[in-house]
Amino acid sequence: MKRLIPLIGVTLLLAPATPAAASAGQPSGLATALDRAAHAYGVPRDLLAAVGFSETRLVDHAGRPSQDNGYGVMHLAANPDNQSLTKAAARTGIGEARLKTDVAANVRGAAAVLRAYADDAGLSRRDRDRIAAWYPAVAAFAGTHSDTTARVAADHVYDLLRQGFTAADVTVTGRAVQPELGRYADVAPAGRLSTGQAQQATALAAAVPQYPPAHWVPASTSNYSAGRSSAITTIVIHVTQGSYAGTINWFQNPAAQVSAHYVVRSSDGDITQMVREEDTAWHVRNSNPYSLGIEHEGYVDDPGWFTDSMYRASAGLTRYLADKWGLPKNRTAIKGHNEMPGNDHTDPGPYWNWDYYMSLVNAGGKLL
Repeated sequence: MKRLIPLIGVTLLLAPATPAAASAGQPSGLATALDRAAHAYGVPRDLLAAVGFSETRLVDHAGRPSQDNGYGVMHLAANPDNQSLTKAAARTGIGEARLKTDVAANVRGAAAVLRAYADDAGLSRRDRDRIAAWYPAVAAFAGTHSDTTARVAADHVYDLLRQGFTAADVTVTGRAVQPELGRYADVAPAGRLSTGQAQQATALAAAVPQYPPAHWVPASTSNYSAGRSSAITTIVIHVTQGSYAGTINWFQNPAAQVSAHYVVRSSDGDITQMVREEDTAWHVRNSNPYSLGIEHEGYVDDPGWFTDSMYRASAGLTRYLADKWGLPKNRTAIKGHNEMPGNDHTDPGPYWNWDYYMSLVNAGGKLL
């Protein structure tokens, strides 16, 4: 990407908008597209909207792919774990090029894939009328490397249905819903151990995150190096260019050849640790040996992802890391990916509020 020019303004210290607010760049006609696709494939309209909002905030990004090669408002993907783009093309008869760039086609493709997963899960017509019954289909749609990460994705969709949200001309009103987990009832959520794992002392030790508020979900060993060749001097702030669950899944994929130590969710500041701090995550090229990497869910061109919950949770993590590793809490030690030598990345981008973030890093008291 081309280097972006930092934004200068008089509102730098203002807290960001709430996570329910609509993001910039959402296409018009979304409500109609969702209504038509939901009707055509028998998918609850609000569920379809929540799946898209969870992935992209219902922003299409003009056909540009996410970090894990997902396209459009519904994030139809083409990567080793997730082939929803190809499945959508097969089930709708719409070409992949159009599915990537046409909003209505993209939504229709996602509805077709969700319906296919509902059929695979054995949902009857009566079941499909109950939004709680769609949990296994939503988890499958996430196309993740592990069932644990599928639960991260599906749980967030149902959190959105409970909370409600607005995006462009789409409004989903919150409601009480208890998802029917199906086979995922036997899958431990992120940061918890299954019954079998709990009986193994080695698994228990490995599953404990170093930062207590975080979950531990390990990256693939193909995506980082054991140990370090240099002392830690820098904390690097990244933006994922994709969703929280999608990023966790990508770091678990051996083909990714990338990772970070921590990932932070936009909506509530949830944190997942994926690489031990003593090991070298692959996130900033030649600077990997002396840096710690924190990924933040979102896109550099959309400030709606940078919520106060995310800023506060990340600042608490950064403060913890700085204190633990003896680093100054200033911009010499805490840098953006774009500020690191030998790379062409632009994240965290012009909308990342550095003044506000650093004020939180240096604030007293508990931020979480």
